[in-house]
Amino acid sequence: MDRRNLLRAAVAAPLVAAAVPALPATEAAAKDKAKAKTEDSRFALAVLPDTQYLFDADSADPAPLRETFRYLTEERDVAFMTHLGDVTEHGTDAEIKLASETFRRIDGKLPYSVLAGNHDVNGSTDDQRGSTAYLKAFGPSRFARMPTYAGSSADGYNSAHVLEAGNRKWLILALDWRISDAGLAWADGVLKKYPKLPAIVTTHDLAYSDDAGNASLSGNGQRLWDKLIKSHDQIFLTLNGHYWPPGRTVLKNDAGHDVHVHITNYQDRYYGGAAMIRLYNFDLARNVIDVETFSPWFLSKRDDTRTPLEKETLELTGPTDRFSLAIDFDERFAGFAPPVLPPARPASAVVSRDTVAYWRFDGSGQAVTDGSKVRDLSGHNNDLYVRRLANSGQDVLAVSAEHHDAQPAHASLRFDGGKSPDHGAILRTSEAAPLNSMKFLGGYTIEVFLKLPEPFEGDHAWMGIFSWEGRMGDAGKTNGYDPNEPTCSLNLSSERFLQYVVYPSVEDASPTSWSHALPTGRWMHVAVVNNGSRTIVYVDGSKIARNPAQPSHGIATLGLPFVLGATSYNLGYGQGFYGWMGDVRITKRALTPGQFLIG
Repeated sequence: MDRRNLLRAAVAAPLVAAAVPALPATEAAAKDKAKAKTEDSRFALAVLPDTQYLFDADSADPAPLRETFRYLTEERDVAFMTHLGDVTEHGTDAEIKLASETFRRIDGKLPYSVLAGNHDVNGSTDDQRGSTAYLKAFGPSRFARMPTYAGSSADGYNSAHVLEAGNRKWLILALDWRISDAGLAWADGVLKKYPKLPAIVTTHDLAYSDDAGNASLSGNGQRLWDKLIKSHDQIFLTLNGHYWPPGRTVLKNDAGHDVHVHITNYQDRYYGGAAMIRLYNFDLARNVIDVETFSPWFLSKRDDTRTPLEKETLELTGPTDRFSLAIDFDERFAGFAPPVLPPARPASAVVSRDTVAYWRFDGSGQAVTDGSKVRDLSGHNNDLYVRRLANSGQDVLAVSAEHHDAQPAHASLRFDGGKSPDHGAILRTSEAAPLNSMKFLGGYTIEVFLKLPEPFEGDHAWMGIFSWEGRMGDAGKTNGYDPNEPTCSLNLSSERFLQYVVYPSVEDASPTSWSHALPTGRWMHVAVVNNGSRTIVYVDGSKIARNPAQPSHGIATLGLPFVLGATSYNLGYGQGFYGWMGDVRITKRALTPGQFLIG
């Protein structure tokens, strides 16, 4: 193990700091930025609750909100902002006018929604109250100019907004603090109009919290839950203000799925909350929403000028103000918007003149009994033959319908190899297969789809994924760990690091690549690429860090079989692979990531 331990401790490539993108200088650049954000898997939703104490006629101070708006439009890449009501304290003409003028700072720069809180409409009943100063300033005419606006209820107090971000569309409903039955019917109609869009309900009064941050539905919130939210599976998040302290809970809807219920309100904090914002940072690649809460107004001041209370309120980091939500977005939204997966692709679509072997396991009645053949679909007669290792029953190998979403064939093999005693199954070329003797001096690409079980049970340290038989000592190589090692192998260490070891055809060396720890329970694509002089390993199209700079020309094959499912040692086999293996392709030249089977 000395060589492996030494390589495992090798220094990784240095990190390179990413350049900070400049702000767009032209309208065209701004549009390009918006388009890029739509196509990105990450975006932020800003939530602004109860600003009422900043717009109290006797002591109005819009400065904190002006700074929040400047921050959102100039310093953060925010896709949408939603205000949760109680924009003003009394809803008077003067208060509403000042608030409206302050909001003009983001008109045309950041799409947003605003809804009426009880203070904005003097506590009047439901959304059938008729004209108010609030409605004139924050009614349909204000939102109609925004690209996200999708309409309002007839009364004007409820609005819908369709946001494009994170490679998909999202629906945001901004509902009056006391929505009427007519308003509920309108909201139901909007959800039915956009049945495939994940939806967020924003309103003023839905849930309240105890001092520990545990939220419960209010009377009005229970009505909204019973009459709208629980029956629409697409609603996955609700946001409301009105009450303090902040809090959250998770409720189950009629489909049995989670609905996250969050209270956001800071008016009880210093300076009426100082236009504090909560950012919901969506990351669809990581399946998480990271939440943060802070005051841009206090943040804009130098630390030596901040007062003690400003320093205390600059950022909130308690469990109800700074947290992460783990959401498998595809799984959560599958009931109303199942992901569109690529269809299976025929072998002809992925076999080129440089393909020397291609195996897949979706053949009609593909057998996996000992001696069964898996055809080489490249046409080069590198067929594989099934063989079980000693101590192995029939259940160590089976055909499975599981597959990587981007895999050409929608099938795989499930291997159940292991130790104590060693057991497993291998797929091995015949003694006369052309692949056995290929040297690949002009370069090569070896691709394989893998999935490790979850839970990953047992000791599977150093299990093999593929290898060429043939001892490195017999190939005349002396610069390696053990003369009985095979001349080429892809293995998994005890820490679940991929290890690719090759003894080149030319050099007396054993350049070795090491990956990060592979995740369990998730399909991956692995590609080993050699450009004729150096080898680089990719996982899911991403280059791993620890690829050796040593020259590596070809593979020191000795005319012995190529094997899937284990690593040869001294021309024999111990433990077999544990997990799923999908399509495998070998190409006699270096492919770029865009040319991989996942491309």
